Amino acid sequence: MVKKNRVRKIFLALVVGLAVVSFWRGAWQLMDLFLFPNNYILSNVVSLVVGFVLLVFTHHAIREFL
Repeated sequence: MVKKNRVRKIFLALVVGLAVVSFWRGAWQLMDLFLFPNNYILSNVVSLVVGFVLLVFTHHAIREFL
């Protein structure tokens, strides 16, 4: 029973890991395609700023709800 549970956990970890990597790969591809496709530096700067703002906001929001 213990071995079966361990195999199930490993399988689920692989599936979830693959899902996360696939999601982010698709998100990056879409950002490369639509977010200032002709200006690589501006696209990267805007992505960095938006990501930073979202991280700061969500950290604040999580802290407020806890």
